[in-house]
Amino acid sequence: MLALVLVLLLALLLFGFGFALKVLWWVALIVFVLWLLGFIARGTTAAGSRGRWYRW
Repeated sequence: MLALVLVLLLALLLFGFGFALKVLWWVALIVFVLWLLGFIARGTTAAGSRGRWYRW
């Protein structure tokens, strides 16, 4: 009985890791798209030239 519980617990743990990795991939994709949009649609300076794409 203990072995069955351990196997089920291991399967649940591995399923949880797989689900978390899938969610993290979607989050990374969304952040990448937002970064690209910010890079493409960055504002211009008062002189009319494009500003730096980074903030520091």
